Amino acid sequence: MDGRTDRARDGAADRAAGGAVRANETTVPVLPCVSATETLEFYRALGFRVTYEQTRPYLYLAVEWSGFSLHFGAPPQGFDPAREDGAACLVLVDEVASYHAEFTRALRAAYGRVPSKGRPRITRYRPGASRFTLVDPSGNSLIFIRRDEPAELEYGGSQELTGLAKALDNARVFSEFKHEDRTALKILTTALRRHEDTAPRADVARTLATLVELATALEDPTAAETWRARLAALDLTDATEPRPGPEAPSEAGSATRPDAGPEAGPPSGP
Repeated sequence: MDGRTDRARDGAADRAAGGAVRANETTVPVLPCVSATETLEFYRALGFRVTYEQTRPYLYLAVEWSGFSLHFGAPPQGFDPAREDGAACLVLVDEVASYHAEFTRALRAAYGRVPSKGRPRITRYRPGASRFTLVDPSGNSLIFIRRDEPAELEYGGSQELTGLAKALDNARVFSEFKHEDRTALKILTTALRRHEDTAPRADVARTLATLVELATALEDPTAAETWRARLAALDLTDATEPRPGPEAPSEAGSATRPDAGPEAGPPSGP
């Protein structure tokens, strides 16, 4: 940051401290819109209220839901909604589950289904997740994020975990934060092959259940059914104990799980 920017920031802070500026700001994103009809239809389906609608002499729309507003204008020349790189808006909330539940209910009522592919769509939500994304017809992303979401992500999985547990954490990052379901599936299939014999049965069950979910999302019903059958056949009589590894002595009740490095490196790009 250059000196002029630093001085401007410091001056603003001084004025605020002196009472000249009061913290009463409201920020409203203006997102690109390729079709007023499709945009308003989508946001109305979600339960947003249209507060402004104009198509001539220029396009300008405004919608409102709960405590936040979104505005829309004409996209720049050459804008391609299929790339889904036009704009994004972060919506910070105390808890995301209720928002996802409300939006999925509204979408099912409006469309007879919950769109999870193409545009518009809503990403999946897993209990305990800290975010989900709505993608509108113009490819804009509304990312709902829990306020206390960790600031740093551990690509490769948490350093506090090992084996399948670490791979599950790594796959979660790729699936929930990068929306790379295929990468997440590859991480888990590789980890399952390496650690299934020694991992706790509960971790194996969670891995198989996640593979069913990922294969379903990737529209591979054959793979989903294969993982589902393996999950159904899994013996969970004592799901809390790892199985002895092939080198463990016969009298040992369990084997120590080997440490495993990241099942996949960091993704390309930021």
